[in-house]
Amino acid sequence: MTRRIRVAVLAGGRSSEHGISLASARSVVEALDPDRYETTAIKIGRSGRWELASGAGALAGSDPWGLTPTTSEAEAPPGSDPTGLTPEVTETLPVVADSAPAQALAQIDVVLPILHGPFGEDGTVQGLLELADIPYVGAGVAASALCMDKDLFKAVLRDRGIPVARNVTLRDGDEPGHPFSYPVFVKPARLGSSVGISKVHDEEELGPAVELARRHDDKVLIEELLDGIEVECGVLGNRDPIASQVGEIVAHAEWYDYSAKYDVGGMELVIPARIPPEARERVRSIAVESFVATECEGMARIDLFVLRSGEVVVNEINTIPGFTSTSVYAKLFEASGIPYGELLDRLIELALERHERRSALEF
Repeated sequence: MTRRIRVAVLAGGRSSEHGISLASARSVVEALDPDRYETTAIKIGRSGRWELASGAGALAGSDPWGLTPTTSEAEAPPGSDPTGLTPEVTETLPVVADSAPAQALAQIDVVLPILHGPFGEDGTVQGLLELADIPYVGAGVAASALCMDKDLFKAVLRDRGIPVARNVTLRDGDEPGHPFSYPVFVKPARLGSSVGISKVHDEEELGPAVELARRHDDKVLIEELLDGIEVECGVLGNRDPIASQVGEIVAHAEWYDYSAKYDVGGMELVIPARIPPEARERVRSIAVESFVATECEGMARIDLFVLRSGEVVVNEINTIPGFTSTSVYAKLFEASGIPYGELLDRLIELALERHERRSALEF
């Protein structure tokens, strides 16, 4: 009998996207085939403390994994700490020899880091797993860090001739200013899920929007407004990545903000996107080009705009997109003939393939 693959799902994390991560991780755990996988969940609190989430799910109850966000976690505004874990907790790394998370990591075959935002999607956890020589799903250290930083990400794509929105980057101490017509978007350089982002309609709104963004990051982008259709495309693979069907985002708000993304009825995903067939193929081609240019592996969701002129412009890359069975990434691949369970199987295979390939290198 073939031994089951031992999988550790990392969930939660220190960022303001903690609750979203828990929801994604719960869906992943429930979808992993128990005949193929022996699954352990490790929950990271907002303070950074690691803990096994109810072991191997043997506890009774509707949520044996401990991965359902509490009411306070799910409803708390971004940037707060609803978990009750205070900053005085210093156990932010699972390095103690007799700690349960350290033992769990030492005994597993592959990690699924279902973490969104800083301290999870930005290369930090990936670096820890590289040091521990543990295979993991998704982009590596450099690609994770690059795609999290919208300023550096745009620079790389511009160098490769891939269109991106124009922007001005403000660093600590810089006065707000830009050459664009209003409205513009102001956003933290290294955050996700539209946290800290404002649509600014005039000069009077600019200062407060920059102050809000600086609460989350000391590097801030002021970005031109792109007048077009917002679309998303999933990419899957290592050396020969494939693109999903193209989905069109219809936000039931002025723009695709946090509420539109996560509130029930906040948005509608139309697959395939209501754009000409040649535009859809262009989106898929640029999505793969962007994935390769940033050296992503495993998975990513590429967010783009199709302008009225027909030009396709990349907005950003999410290396660990929302991952419930109803999230955009999963829906895009389901529409492409790869259901949720199979998608997880492929991602785990890709992680193991990359680790085997890299293990043959001489360092």
